[in-house]
Amino acid sequence: MSVVRLVSPQGIDGLNFEQVQIPAVGSGEALVRVHAAAITRDELEWPVDRLPAIPSYELSGVIAALGRNVSDLSAGDAVWALTSFDRDGAAAEYAAVPTSFLAPKPRSLGHVESAAIPLAGLTAWQGLFEHGRLREGERVLIHGAAGGVGQFATQLSRWRGAYVIGTASSQVVLEDVRTLGADEVIDRSAVRFEEALDPVDLVFDTVGGEVLTRSGAVLRKGGRLVSVADEPPVAVREKVQTMYFVVEPNREQLVELARLVDEGIVRPAIDSVFPLAEARSAFERVMMPGKRGKVVLKVGDD
Repeated sequence: MSVVRLVSPQGIDGLNFEQVQIPAVGSGEALVRVHAAAITRDELEWPVDRLPAIPSYELSGVIAALGRNVSDLSAGDAVWALTSFDRDGAAAEYAAVPTSFLAPKPRSLGHVESAAIPLAGLTAWQGLFEHGRLREGERVLIHGAAGGVGQFATQLSRWRGAYVIGTASSQVVLEDVRTLGADEVIDRSAVRFEEALDPVDLVFDTVGGEVLTRSGAVLRKGGRLVSVADEPPVAVREKVQTMYFVVEPNREQLVELARLVDEGIVRPAIDSVFPLAEARSAFERVMMPGKRGKVVLKVGDD
């Protein structure tokens, strides 16, 4: 099969387009014919201790074969997944994936759009609802609301019934944040956000750095701060409830996200699509400023 592999810890320069054997599937796994795989900024830094490694950890495709001890999926099922970060990913024509990660993909989307959701969608879900405990009627501040995770956080917060405030660092994308459902938008490059809004119940941070450090000042008593960018500094942790986390694969949450997609409540944004053989160009695009939406590798027919 055709595959993209990182063969040296040199980032984009370490990528090769190769031919390798189709992976064998073990007990509790499925062989997925990958139709699309999405990529994430900085992911080429993750597997440098286990090279060669196949990048891309979110996929959409069709089950080609099943391993032993699988009873709830069938060959031919259209599925999507966030795969584990400690094994080969999905930038390949086939991927062996634990069936506990696989869920039916959204019926209303093709494979390219479906592949653009799992990592960012699950990150937003887990940050808001598991770690942030966001409830209807609460006020949530989302930093980087126009970014990959922020877009889903804005839509999911709106669906939960929260009052949504989104920040961005450019006037260009402020209207995008409004379109996603934010009740208020703040240009961080023009004003200090902590001086421009009333206290909030939850801060969901995708930016880190100084933005994260200053965010404790906007929380009301009992408020929570959740970050996927950086560990909150000690000075912030001493004053408010904080959480830094890394997203985990979750089949049940993907089922819920697929339902919301099919109901028109959540939608992905696609920046660009590249064929698998042009993975280097795709990763170059991921690193460029001004990217709006997900970069996806198209592997098979959509």
